Amino acid sequence: MNKRKICVVVTARPSYSRIKTALRAIQEHPNLELQLVVAASALLDRYGSAVNYIKKDGFEITAKVFNILEGENLTAAAKTTGIGILELSTVFDNLRPDIVVTIADRFETMATAIAASYMNIPLAHIQGGEVTGNIDEKVRHAITKLSDYHFVASEGAKERVIRLGENPEMVFNTGCPSIDLAAEVLDSPAFDYDPMAKYGGVGSNIDVSKDYIVVMQHPVTNEYEASRTHIEETLKAVHQLNIPTFWFWPNVDAGSDGTSKGIRSYREKHKPDNIHFFKNMEPQDFLRLLVNSRCLIGNSSVGIRECAYLGVPVVNIGSRQNRRDRGFNVKDEGYSSKEIKTAIEHWIQNPKPQSSDIYGGGDAGKRIAELLFSVPLVFHKTIQF
Repeated sequence: MNKRKICVVVTARPSYSRIKTALRAIQEHPNLELQLVVAASALLDRYGSAVNYIKKDGFEITAKVFNILEGENLTAAAKTTGIGILELSTVFDNLRPDIVVTIADRFETMATAIAASYMNIPLAHIQGGEVTGNIDEKVRHAITKLSDYHFVASEGAKERVIRLGENPEMVFNTGCPSIDLAAEVLDSPAFDYDPMAKYGGVGSNIDVSKDYIVVMQHPVTNEYEASRTHIEETLKAVHQLNIPTFWFWPNVDAGSDGTSKGIRSYREKHKPDNIHFFKNMEPQDFLRLLVNSRCLIGNSSVGIRECAYLGVPVVNIGSRQNRRDRGFNVKDEGYSSKEIKTAIEHWIQNPKPQSSDIYGGGDAGKRIAELLFSVPLVFHKTIQF
C-alpha cells in the first residue's frame, strides 16, 4: 500500500505552534508521508525565523517558498498572497500531494487554499469556523468554503462551519494542536532555561524567579494606521507599572511597521529598565514562560487558546480577538494605558483563573493524522444548504 502524501504548508511562526504535534503524528503514522512546505514570514529572520525551530525539531523541509513582499501594508499583503499562489502552484505540481493542509486564518494561507483548490487537490483546513470580526474572519471563512475537510478546535466552530453549508460528515472537532503542546508543558511546567541566555534579545535582564508578565501585541489589519498609537499606549502602561516584562515582536501584518517603529522609538527615548524584547521562541519554551507568568498582555490568539488551557490570566487589548470563544481567563480592554494598567493590576492582585478545555484536551495532533489517513479523497462538494 502506498503511503498517502500529506502536504502541510507553514507560513508564519504562530502557524508552526498550531500544527507541530500534527506534523509529528503525520511523520510517525505508518501510512502517511509528510511533505512540509515552509513559506512567507516563517522564513524571515526579523520575525523570528521559525524555520530554524522547525529544523531543530527534526522535521525535513520538502520545499521553501519566498513570497513575502516588503511593506507590511494592505497592498503588500494582497500581492504577497498573489505571489504565494504562483509559487505554491509549482510546488504542488512537483510534489503531487494527496491532501494539502492549510492552517488558520493568516492572509498567506489564502494562497495555499486557492492553489490547492484550482489544482483539484483535496484541502484540509485547521481552525476554521472561528469569529473575530476583522480581515482574518473573511480569510478564515473563505478558506472554509474552499476546503474539503475541516479540523476545527471547538464545538462552536464546528456548528459555524456546518452553518456555512459544509457537509457535517467532513467537519471534525479535533481540538487545537497547540493545546497538545500546552498539555505537555503542564506536565512539566518548571523553568529549565534562561530566556536571555538562550534567545538573546534586547533590554534589561529579567529575574525569572520573581513575578513577571509577558506582552505580545500585533497590529489590527482594519486599524493598521493606528498601530503605532496602540502599541505606545501599551508600552506606557507596562513601563509605568515597572513589573519585569518579556515583550515579543509582532507578526508580519499590515501595520507591523508602525508597531515595530513604536517599540523602537519608545525603547530609545525612555529606555525602560523593566522590559526585555524577543523576536521568537520555541513553542514549548514560550508556553513554559507563559505558565510561570502573572499574566499575558496584548491581542494574540495564544491568550484565547493556550492560556485558557494553562489557566494564565490575559489582558486582551482591542478588537483583534472579538467574538472568539473564551475561557475564564480573559479581561477585554480598550487601547488606553489607564485601562491596560488597571486590568494588569487586577490579575496581579487576584488568584489565577480556572483552566478551560474549550479548545481541546491535548490529543488533536494524533486525531488529525488519523483523519488524514482515513477520510475519502474528494475535491468536490455537494450543496448542503
